[in-house]
Amino acid sequence: MQVEFYKYQGTGNDFVMIDNRTNFFPKDDVKLIERLCDRRFGIGADGLILLENDTETDFRMVYYNSDGNQSSMCGNGGRCLVAFANQLGVIDDKTTFIATDGLHHASVNADSIVSLQMIDVNEIQKKDSYTFLNTGSPHHVQIVDDLEHYNVKENGATIRYGELYGEKGSNVNFVKKVDNDTFSLRTYERGVEDETLACGTGATAVAIAMNAIGETDKTSINLNVEGGKLVVSFDKDNDGYTNVFLTGPAKFVFKGTIEI
Repeated sequence: MQVEFYKYQGTGNDFVMIDNRTNFFPKDDVKLIERLCDRRFGIGADGLILLENDTETDFRMVYYNSDGNQSSMCGNGGRCLVAFANQLGVIDDKTTFIATDGLHHASVNADSIVSLQMIDVNEIQKKDSYTFLNTGSPHHVQIVDDLEHYNVKENGATIRYGELYGEKGSNVNFVKKVDNDTFSLRTYERGVEDETLACGTGATAVAIAMNAIGETDKTSINLNVEGGKLVVSFDKDNDGYTNVFLTGPAKFVFKGTIEI
């Protein structure tokens, strides 16, 4: 069977997009999804996303990591899916859609800048050497020296597979403060099992964590990721963080067909 796909990237975080509104795609075929994401034997991507119909919102997001397994929320993937839905004519410049972590609101402008509302964050674990929180996916956030030369893959895997997070593991973010409203980060993503050029839920987690531990008092924070720049904004109150938005580019790369 020939399958039409679209390739998108958000600050270097790249995804295979498939319009599955007719439910034709064999979504339980883990090996197939893994092959499509393979950079040597397939299309190549950090993940695969299906756009599906939903009875109460504009569409449903179904996200798979590059290992072929369905996963938790992907922020950059969500932003790219909004741009994809706009390209297909499913939505105009504003949308509401459903994902594994619940309802999301988003907007896209003519320059393909997508702003995506993330979940509220009410629980933050602040430890001596790291912070842990869930922004749709679980994230370990840790400030390190010499971020540029830090061995993200080795150290990230040690934390991800260590006793701290058990069998499910966690995404791992290493952070350097640039100034009061800007931080640089590098992320090890579970499911990809490697460093990626960007991670939207990771950038969101870093922004909130840095505010929570007093590294910044800003509520709009610039994040330098390996693949570009993202902005995370939020409202802070006694109950936690609300109106959390992840904003950045979501670019169409190419369209093609592949035999499955």
